Amino acid sequence: MKENLTMSSAEASSTATDTLAQKDRTGQLISGGHLVARALKNEGVDTIFTLCGGHIIDIYDGCLDEGIRIVDVRHEQVAAHAADGYARQTGKLGCVVTTAGPGCTNAVTGIATAFRSESPVLHIGGQGALSQHKMGSLQDLPHVDMMSAITKFAATVPATERVADMVAMAARECFAGAYGPAYLEIPRDVLDREVPAEKAVVPKPGHYRASTKSIGDPQDIEKLADILSKSERPAILFGQQVWAARGHEEAIALLRGLDIPGYFNGGSRGLLPPGDPHHFDRTRSQAFKNADVIVIVGTPFDFRMGYGKRISSEVTLVQIDMDYRTVGKNRDISLGLVGDPGAVLSAVLQAASGRLDQGKRQARQQWMKQLREAEGKALDKLMPLFKSDQAPIHPYRVAWEINEFLTDDTIYIGDGGDVVTISAQAVRPRRPGQWMDPGALGSLGVGTGFAMASKLAHPQKEVVCFYGDGAFGMTAFDMETAQRFGAPYLAIVGNNSAMNQIR
Repeated sequence: MKENLTMSSAEASSTATDTLAQKDRTGQLISGGHLVARALKNEGVDTIFTLCGGHIIDIYDGCLDEGIRIVDVRHEQVAAHAADGYARQTGKLGCVVTTAGPGCTNAVTGIATAFRSESPVLHIGGQGALSQHKMGSLQDLPHVDMMSAITKFAATVPATERVADMVAMAARECFAGAYGPAYLEIPRDVLDREVPAEKAVVPKPGHYRASTKSIGDPQDIEKLADILSKSERPAILFGQQVWAARGHEEAIALLRGLDIPGYFNGGSRGLLPPGDPHHFDRTRSQAFKNADVIVIVGTPFDFRMGYGKRISSEVTLVQIDMDYRTVGKNRDISLGLVGDPGAVLSAVLQAASGRLDQGKRQARQQWMKQLREAEGKALDKLMPLFKSDQAPIHPYRVAWEINEFLTDDTIYIGDGGDVVTISAQAVRPRRPGQWMDPGALGSLGVGTGFAMASKLAHPQKEVVCFYGDGAFGMTAFDMETAQRFGAPYLAIVGNNSAMNQIR
């Protein structure tokens, strides 16, 4: 059943207490599945990734009526990875829909990957009817208990009238503070039941979540501006949050405005193109050893950072993060700021503007010259591997040749332990959003979902996925799905006939 959502200009400018459902005065009934679709559309979701199941059929009917694309895959792990990849590429809410029981458990790795990567993914899962609760219905499992450990929010929708506002609630949590996934279980009878449209509230996104981007405490902004203005050897490391929250333009402006060398990990790779005077990627250890100020933006002191122990205890260390729980975790810091990365960096640049004297600027230029010379030496050491004529072909040679092939519009995906490690040395994305890897969970098998989602999100761009043979074997079957949905990509498999990092 498709309802007419056409509204007058007066209705379109109505107050925050109005809802889409309340504006429909036709007296028609609407099912829970259609409410899911309407709420998703209200969130800007234009694509769901799914594998069909009996518990969730009515959601598909609703999506068809609302014009939401349904991408049906062969395994729920791929669906979850694709929803994650779609979120990373679009900056919007990714959505995966699975049936109950094994449908949910198959998606766990993908949702856990999104959790460790702080990616906003809404996982909607089916469940047996509420009337059969604890009776042993088909595919019944304690999904909410299971998913609560790897999501920011996990709940069951108790009634059809609550479907849309709980979708909104879950979506809000995906973007509250540091981003992350949410899980919403909807029992079959809740989905199938029809209720009067006027009783089913569908909140409007602009009226039930904060619309401002926090810059934290203005006094801390002033402190950081002062610290950076007095520094002669600063360095900044940007992490996943900077790209996820689309703070890349502010990050670039800060580097250029204050003449600071920038380093990039995870999703922030590509914020600056290779060759940019403020782009550095082979001297992070040296910079962290010799800098007088280090600013860490949007990435934790986890294993990738040596838990912060590799940074000198003498340095002035500043951490900026969207999650207060991450600031100062594993490593003492000099100053911690909680807020949106782009908003914080913009405020810092504005506060520091005009305060950098000529002597400090010259010192920074000399500092960057030293780092640039060290970068050249580091590259020279790797070139024999990049140009190796070894047979079988050296993996560094493969990664280097791939890098030479990439264009300014190529999205690159690394899927595999060795593959990501090697790619980090050789592959240099040209623009923001053009590097994708599993993130801190280190999941194998992300490549097919990421590649398919990237191509669906950006049909005009080239997509290249470099798989290890282990990772390829986990999800390669869904290459058929990518082809079926007109999302072709270049797949390259590095075959060493082993799980090489463990061998």
